[in-house]
Amino acid sequence: MTGRRLPRDFFRFSLSRRTRTAARYAGALAVCVSLTAGCGVMGGSGSGDDTVKVMTWAPENTRATNKPGMPAMAVAYAKWINARGGIGGRKLQVLTCNERNDSVAVARCARRAADEGVVAVVGSYSQYGDSYLAPLEGAGIPFIGGYGVTSDEFTSPASYPVNGGQPALLAGLGQALAGNCGPVTLVRPDSIAGDEMPPLFDAGLKAGGHTAANDQLAAEDATEYGSASERALRAATAEPARKGCVVPALGDRTDTFMDSFRRARTDFPAVRTATVLGSVDQSLINATGGASGPYEGTYVTSWYPVASDPRWDAMKKIIDAEAFGDNRIDPADVGVQTTYIAYTVLKAALERIGSGEVSADTVERTLKKGLRVGTGGLTPTLHWPQETPLSAVGFPRLVNADVTVQVVRDGKLVAAKRGASASSEVTDMTATLEKADVG
Repeated sequence: MTGRRLPRDFFRFSLSRRTRTAARYAGALAVCVSLTAGCGVMGGSGSGDDTVKVMTWAPENTRATNKPGMPAMAVAYAKWINARGGIGGRKLQVLTCNERNDSVAVARCARRAADEGVVAVVGSYSQYGDSYLAPLEGAGIPFIGGYGVTSDEFTSPASYPVNGGQPALLAGLGQALAGNCGPVTLVRPDSIAGDEMPPLFDAGLKAGGHTAANDQLAAEDATEYGSASERALRAATAEPARKGCVVPALGDRTDTFMDSFRRARTDFPAVRTATVLGSVDQSLINATGGASGPYEGTYVTSWYPVASDPRWDAMKKIIDAEAFGDNRIDPADVGVQTTYIAYTVLKAALERIGSGEVSADTVERTLKKGLRVGTGGLTPTLHWPQETPLSAVGFPRLVNADVTVQVVRDGKLVAAKRGASASSEVTDMTATLEKADVG
């Protein structure tokens, strides 16, 4: 996978946001312009009435986060569908756009989606929700299955997320660690985004009968974390009779922290380490030494089953058939996985429409009017009612709060429980998040 690096403000949530209004988006709509560079058209067969046009965007060839596997997976999916007669006889045409980790660029991608008449934006990544959801809402284009990287994806009525973003990951990690850790230290950014992490993490700890974590702030732009590592270790080893846990959640700085932590921990009693998806993934584990690296034994919460789970076989079949040898597409990359699930939702919506008119309006109405989408057990059955259990805590579009707990074992992310059944790997964090103090 080529895109392991995530921005320092990965998962930029503002928990106090509750509603959106049409007036809020007027300014964003006014500045959007057509994009003529950075986008392509792949996987389709033209622009006739028998073609359904969609868009997928993600950052590529940047110095920060890169997710080239997401548009590549979208193209492979379209090729697979079209080789088998399309969906209800309609071919699927995928427009791709490089959002460049840039708010202006992603607004241009969204504006082009409107100009090109796409029926949905599917399986895309951007940390600039304010920039792209405004023009999508204005044009009535649904946003299906974003990465879950901003709060906007869980508040905008145009958004149809397929995972639980950072709220589910943090609460799930806290709950998973509660029964196995003594003192817990959460090392998180000294920022507004970082301030929003402890309530979610502590909600999980509390649900598991544990006290709140030691909340340790760390600089976002540090080049080393020697003193931060020592402070975290002192707090986590304060009770010698109980093995403590250190939880770095620093986005792309987690690797920098762990490099310092590996050196500092030799002077302290043993502790466990844990983090969330986005701070660690398989490519980072590989790049830092695999089984001999600093992440061996680390617990990680994810939204989906591990890549080796047979529930991913259908996705892997598409990759093998339509993108064999394309090293942009890693089946273990959650961006690729999320894109596959998002296109599964799109396919279900188009099948429900059948021979009727396919437009952004009809796709959105289909999603709103009780459509339920099965994903072969990769997620719970997905649907997006007007009111959800998490509306009261500021996440009205969060409909899938499932997490899985994984561990780095022999250099590979695997299910934390050996021999666990498919159902026992998954924990629904809805009830825990309902009790989180995120006001």
